[in-house]
Amino acid sequence: MEKKVSITDIARKVGVSAALVSYVMNGREKEKRVGTETVKKIRRAAEELNYQPNQIARSLRLGSTKTIGLVVADIANPFFGQFARIVEDEAFKAGYTVVFGSSDEDDIKSAFVLDTLLNRQVDGLIVIPTEGSVKQITGLIRRKKPFVLFDRYFREVNCNHIILDNYKGTFIATRHLIEKGHRKIALVAYKTTLVHMKERIRGYTEALEEAGIDPAKYLVEMKFSHSYRDFENSIRAFFNKHSDTEALFCANNGLSINSLYYIRQNCIRIPGDIDFIGFDGGEPFDLYSTPLSFVRQPIEEMGKEVVRLLTDHMNGSTKISHIMLDPELVIRESRNAEPRKLCLNV
Repeated sequence: MEKKVSITDIARKVGVSAALVSYVMNGREKEKRVGTETVKKIRRAAEELNYQPNQIARSLRLGSTKTIGLVVADIANPFFGQFARIVEDEAFKAGYTVVFGSSDEDDIKSAFVLDTLLNRQVDGLIVIPTEGSVKQITGLIRRKKPFVLFDRYFREVNCNHIILDNYKGTFIATRHLIEKGHRKIALVAYKTTLVHMKERIRGYTEALEEAGIDPAKYLVEMKFSHSYRDFENSIRAFFNKHSDTEALFCANNGLSINSLYYIRQNCIRIPGDIDFIGFDGGEPFDLYSTPLSFVRQPIEEMGKEVVRLLTDHMNGSTKISHIMLDPELVIRESRNAEPRKLCLNV
């Protein structure tokens, strides 16, 4: 193995002390009044010897690694992938590199990812918390590590968070479907205690109740799973029981994509057989044969705000901010089509 070049090697080549080389390599030559010619010789020797500084040691000296840890729920979800891209771009503008990890909606994996990032001495964290991760978040507060929660938060923990007005998003979308004349409106959601999903269910429920419609019959709550087969089994069981469903509303991006795949796979026509509204939109919505309406989150604004808020705290701010941004219902009405019976693969 080739021996790593050290500050001592440079000092020996130039004929100066190791301390002098250290001042130059750490940008302190003016502070220590190192002569211009000596600085040039040291930098030239470092280049000739292909000197690579020890970034870990340098970070310990400076008290900063210039890195941000980002824990997302599932990087394969297009929404979180897009959010991570925005965070990475904004962090780069602020002089930081982002290190990613996925919790896969599992509190044990979330704890492992957080510990790994903390051991890497990240300067701050952006966390999309999982169900059951309250202790992990309170642990960050005790450690006085700057962090911001995104997408979800815990009511019992007072910390920085940036979220969507989830109640409003599902309320306005459900009301739109009601105004189109639908009464048998299904909501596909995850079964969880996390507040963002609870608020989306509440918005849907209250919009139906306001119209005098029983919300319980067409609510589909399923456990989170990476397996399409698990989703398929749940949604097929629902449609076999409720083949009279007039509209399908999906409570997040992953559920929207899986639902569209199931709809296409089972020759269900939009809008001939069923109306559809999803969350977040994206390429699958644009590539579909008919225009699909969706609830849009201001993801670019959210990404910029979360990085701004985190960098403020990494720079010493102690103000706790709870930021809630408004959704937008993007209505892209489908063409009229002759209705036909649902053709399900049972």
